Amino acid sequence: MRKIKKPVFFIVLVCILGFAYLTYAGIHSQYGDIKTSYIKSVDEIRWGIDIQGGVNATFEPDGDFDASKDEMDAAKAVIEQRLVSLNITDSEVYTDYNKQRVMVSFPWQAGEESFDPEEAISELGETAQLVFVKGTEAPTGDDDENIVLTGTDVKKAEVMQRTNETTGGIEYVVSLELNDTGKKSFADATAELAGSGSISIWMDEDQISAPRVDEAITDGKCHISGSFTFESAKALADKINAGALPFNLKTTSTNIISATLGEGAKNAMLIAGVIAFIFIAIYMMIVYKLPGFVAGIALFGQVVGTIACISGFFGPFESFTLTIPGIAGIILAIGMGVDANVIVSERIKEELNNGKTLNGAIELGYKRAWSAVFDGNITVVFVAIILMGAFGPTDSLFGTLLSPLFAAFGASTAGTVYSLGYTLLVGIILNFVFGIFCSRLMLSSLSKFKCFKKRKFYGGADLDE
Repeated sequence: MRKIKKPVFFIVLVCILGFAYLTYAGIHSQYGDIKTSYIKSVDEIRWGIDIQGGVNATFEPDGDFDASKDEMDAAKAVIEQRLVSLNITDSEVYTDYNKQRVMVSFPWQAGEESFDPEEAISELGETAQLVFVKGTEAPTGDDDENIVLTGTDVKKAEVMQRTNETTGGIEYVVSLELNDTGKKSFADATAELAGSGSISIWMDEDQISAPRVDEAITDGKCHISGSFTFESAKALADKINAGALPFNLKTTSTNIISATLGEGAKNAMLIAGVIAFIFIAIYMMIVYKLPGFVAGIALFGQVVGTIACISGFFGPFESFTLTIPGIAGIILAIGMGVDANVIVSERIKEELNNGKTLNGAIELGYKRAWSAVFDGNITVVFVAIILMGAFGPTDSLFGTLLSPLFAAFGASTAGTVYSLGYTLLVGIILNFVFGIFCSRLMLSSLSKFKCFKKRKFYGGADLDE
């Protein structure tokens, strides 16, 4: 710790303030009517239905299709998964088996000024049937022998970047990992067509690409290319991962949902949060002096980091839906951050009163407070992970890890509880980053200044050193 120099405090402070500015304002470029976000701003946060309102839509089987209960459940599951893929965590999906309807409610897209409900629900009702076919002709009902793969043969789809061999530029592709059945079928087809044919890729009735087969592909991995942007490639990957609907859907009604709180209540919550944070920071400075001042900066960094994780921050990542329970998770994480700083400050004061030097008290204070802070925070992390695993997408990291635990309770879906778990987990992780690591750097740096070497600035009794 003795190697920490005086400028470190200012370096950390500038980094936190710069991070705060980027989180608030973002970085964008405008080309005509097209706006590209490289770093997303707070304006691009998607607020939940309870705060901002949203859209309600009703889907029914298209034509005279008579859907069974299992098929209605499958349609509901696919729509839920597609909502999760868009990071829409404040959604409600209900099924009316008697009238064969699926009712969906979800919040407005961030930054929408003229909201178009029909456009918003279009992706949810698409069949999204992925088919790989020998040759370049569109598949028909009589072409089963020419169908190489379907969406059920895909284990996982994700967006990747690669260099275009012709132009040398970067292009986006959808990478597919096939399951065992698909791996064998694809290997057989590519071996048959190697050097003499092609395999066309179709989504519903649209051809995405028709690459030439140069050699047999036996590892079960392939790519879909086709002039994708990141957004269009991600949308395709999400549809493949969610699966195809068991039947065509038509939208029978759409309507706007009014917010239960509204814009005024949202602004009131934000103002109340700012005022509460200021009072907390003042209280910490009065009680714990210089460590309290540093704790206020660390808490500010924690809040900024949480907002960045909700907004998506970096352009390619989707904004996370922020609901009232999600805000409660932020507040609870801040409370845990305050608790961590109180423990550290009390330890430093105790070490000073036990006769330790200033540098020794700071070093031992953080060291001896670590176990208590870690134990208190890690238990909350476990709770947040369980909430996200139970109420999040089944193919997510935590959903997969905890699937044996929740398998007996049936499939769940993301919702307001998932939002609570997400903000709580992010806040606790950032508490370790800002409340422990950054605050230690800043306090150790300030202690090197002659004007801040007095023990009373750290809560200790004045002694001649």
